[in-house]
Amino acid sequence: MMTHRQEPGKRPERRINAMTVDVEDYFQVSAFENCIRRSDWDTLPGRVEANVDRILARFEDAKISATFFTLGWVAQRYPQMTRRIVDAGHELASHGWSHVRVTQMARAAFAEDIRRTKGLLEEIGGSLVSGYRAPSYSIGRDNMWALEILEQEGYRYSSSIYPIRHDLYGMPEAPRFPFVPENCRRLLEIPVTTVEVGGTRLPCGGGGYFRLFPYRVSRWAIRRVNHKCEQPAVFYFHPWEIDPDQPVQQGLGLKTRFRHYLNLAKMEGRICRLVKDLSWDRMDRVFLGAADSIRAEQ
Repeated sequence: MMTHRQEPGKRPERRINAMTVDVEDYFQVSAFENCIRRSDWDTLPGRVEANVDRILARFEDAKISATFFTLGWVAQRYPQMTRRIVDAGHELASHGWSHVRVTQMARAAFAEDIRRTKGLLEEIGGSLVSGYRAPSYSIGRDNMWALEILEQEGYRYSSSIYPIRHDLYGMPEAPRFPFVPENCRRLLEIPVTTVEVGGTRLPCGGGGYFRLFPYRVSRWAIRRVNHKCEQPAVFYFHPWEIDPDQPVQQGLGLKTRFRHYLNLAKMEGRICRLVKDLSWDRMDRVFLGAADSIRAEQ
């Protein structure tokens, strides 16, 4: 997002960041694919509705708006919850239908997935769906074609690339801040936020990293992006991350167990601090107003 520099001697304005929630239940995470069958999803105790309602209450307390990237599977089963998101003034966006990674889909299947999800969310929410986030940030150098299809299907932006090096996802050579992909005319890709320290990119956009690092480190990193880079940050988390009482899965590897369950009991408190310490709004309002400037500067 392009912003004007402050005049000398004036105190800089507080930058507004984008708060996002990836709406999926605990049993739908990619890390559980080998221990939970998709065919069993409907038989498992759902916890997403109660967790989303807690998040809505915390956001209301803090007087902020956010973007909820929602699975079609979830919206179909919890339409009243989905409507409550919209009625509270938040942006409803697509997270795909059933958390299938884009790397596992052919072009035609991907187009059908995002078309179906967009249609359902717009029917339930009663408003246009502009944004998309790929499950597990599964758009990268080998499937950039997905961004072109998103544009063709009427999406205005994607937040599907994490410009870091990771064993499960990531495109470290991607731009750190919003850009128009080469194969698109107008669609914006808005990467999850990273901070550069000593020439190295480090994640600071939420999720497991936010639970791993001390809170003050994450807050410092976002403020550094705001002040040094003069850019808004993109932050994300999942409803299951504020739910330490969720069922514990068996048969998980040590790394997966550590990543998923680390500091769940601390997460809600950290989110409450974050929404009060920094300024937040929806993705569309933070970024789409500056889309033309971003395109012109590329």
